[in-house]
Amino acid sequence: MKRRGGGEREKEAKKQKLLEELGESHLPYLTPKDPGFDKLWKRKYSKLILRSAEKIPKEIHERVQEAFLILRRFGCFFQDLVRIKGKDFFTPVSRILIGNPGCTYKYLNTRLFTVPWPVESYEINYSHPEISQACKAFINLNDYMHRETAWALQEQKLTETKEPEDCAVTNRPLDYTPSITAAGSVLRDQSPPRGPKNDCSDLKERPSYNLTLLNYMDPQQMPFLKQEPYFGMGKMAVSWHHDENLVESSTVAVYSYSCQDSATGVPEEETSNGRDPSVWHVGLKIAWDIQTPGLAVPLCPGDSYFMLDDMNMTHQHCVLAGLCPRFSSTHRVAECSKGTLHYILGQCNTALQNLQTTDTKSTSLQSLDVAVIKRVEEIHNEVEFEWLRQFWFQGKRYRKCTDWWHKPMASLEEFWRKMELMTSLLLDEIRKEQMEEQRNKCIDCILPLLIQRHELRKEWLASYVELRIVLQLLRLCRLQLPERSLAKVPNSPAGSFPCSTAFTKPAP
Repeated sequence: MKRRGGGEREKEAKKQKLLEELGESHLPYLTPKDPGFDKLWKRKYSKLILRSAEKIPKEIHERVQEAFLILRRFGCFFQDLVRIKGKDFFTPVSRILIGNPGCTYKYLNTRLFTVPWPVESYEINYSHPEISQACKAFINLNDYMHRETAWALQEQKLTETKEPEDCAVTNRPLDYTPSITAAGSVLRDQSPPRGPKNDCSDLKERPSYNLTLLNYMDPQQMPFLKQEPYFGMGKMAVSWHHDENLVESSTVAVYSYSCQDSATGVPEEETSNGRDPSVWHVGLKIAWDIQTPGLAVPLCPGDSYFMLDDMNMTHQHCVLAGLCPRFSSTHRVAECSKGTLHYILGQCNTALQNLQTTDTKSTSLQSLDVAVIKRVEEIHNEVEFEWLRQFWFQGKRYRKCTDWWHKPMASLEEFWRKMELMTSLLLDEIRKEQMEEQRNKCIDCILPLLIQRHELRKEWLASYVELRIVLQLLRLCRLQLPERSLAKVPNSPAGSFPCSTAFTKPAP
């Protein structure tokens, strides 16, 4: 389905080397109950800010937590099928992407398409008024997170100016180091300057979050979660990673909501050392560093945390599972230079400029220049594999919330068909005798792209077949298992079959 890049192989090699060095032992990590936790946080993890739930306006909690439950009730969360180390896996976490209309976000080579939140000048038809309400709650949360991030960055810059790097750490109540000043209502202006304007004015000009990736997981339905391998922190909902495809040095902001009512008791011996496995935590470590202890920071319902500036690049984080179900809203500045509807429509327009249609409806290529035809075939592959197959592989999931994407995707399909015609016209031209001098140049130019297209179509077909088999097995399990066991069978991504027959099998 998707090719594995050199960067992924390099990360895997680093991971294996680190595990070999560790052998059977584990690296140390600290929790709030350990001596030195505050000191380690300030010295090595100072760009992590935790904002406790009681410091966030009550109306934010009410609207956001209700929005999570609405989306869950309407079946809007889906497990993604991603490819890791050449194999396809369902993510243990179910997700939905909400954000600016026409934006996408790519992780683990899977492109997600935003359910658009309400934005002026865009007409968005939601499938239900409650889903519209939920999306509005998340754009309000997004605005709040952006303001809080600007304040946190400003405070951090002022602190760095005043304090030497090796200054002593003062004792203070555990509020997880640099605190963000308490804020009022999300509806009130929260952006007055806190320091000299010439020191910090650039912070407010940083790009705002353009989307949020919502996550949901119930650990009781996922009995086979991986154990954290380096520190022995326990079960992970999300493995160690840097968040991908973000604007460089942009902050990631996370709102966490765990539903405590469904948590069950844990034997005392399991919580006596290390983190409490009944509580959700975010784990942090310096990337590929075996000298510095890690952190496991507990997350109470309604807590938020911010990984400021370049922390997402210099550190890695994981999500450590508790016992109860948990939602999160992870706000990001996605790198969208090649990930918006506006961009890909522009690419299509560029490619189709080389297609000429006469009054008699006959078609031909306007130019056979090698650079032009290469560009057209590159765009052809981009439209098919980065957009159409990605969208239709996820099937009807977006219709749970809105029909916003379906007209644009129908337009992209029509453009793709024209590009298929252009490839056919090009091959016809190459076969002509008068092309003899230019033939080899054209073949050298387009052959690698045609081979790539053929191989990617085979990969996508294999993934599609594998997905169908997995879903059929899940349905069989649901039919055969007693009702009390069904809760342990993961929900299949309903409607995740490709809807467009053009993309269910490789073209000839």
